[in-house]
Amino acid sequence: MKLLHVETATASDETAAIATLTLAFAADPMTRWSWPDPGTYLEAFPTFARAFGGAAFLKGGAHRVGGCAGVALWLPPGVEPDGEALGALMQSTIKGPALMEGAGIMQQMMEFHPHEPHWYLPLIGIDPQHQGKGLGGALLDHALALADRDGVPAYLESSNPRNIGLYERHGFERLGRIQNGSSPTLVPMLRKPPRRG
Repeated sequence: MKLLHVETATASDETAAIATLTLAFAADPMTRWSWPDPGTYLEAFPTFARAFGGAAFLKGGAHRVGGCAGVALWLPPGVEPDGEALGALMQSTIKGPALMEGAGIMQQMMEFHPHEPHWYLPLIGIDPQHQGKGLGGALLDHALALADRDGVPAYLESSNPRNIGLYERHGFERLGRIQNGSSPTLVPMLRKPPRRG
């Protein structure tokens, strides 16, 4: 099916890809806990997405399907989110207890994050108009083939309980839970590479 053909998203696709992710995460428990005000969310999320996963556009880890109906930003081994930009954004846009509790969540995320080379999925999202059509699965299959080619694990944190089953069907296993204060729960998940030979 042509719609499910996954392509590499380049820097020229970044604006459209970030727009799709902004729509996709508009009802996400963790992002809306961080930015409950709609205006603040719409202003902050594109900056967040670029800091968290934007390096994917330069490293071949940004993927799109159905034009930009679905987008995944994967960071290949050795590439990290922009922690400094994330910290500055949190300080300037997150209010009240969520600011301190969010710092605790980031600390817990670092504790679960693998230390060996791996592919990391900061963000995957489908335009709500196109959800339920298999685009998320196609994006995962595409990137997991790259991780398997490299013989390395794939890692993510699920911020929405509805997505955990999809990740488990693609071989991810739950490592625990990340939660602090009034926050929703993040579920760190790891998929080990298949054994060779």
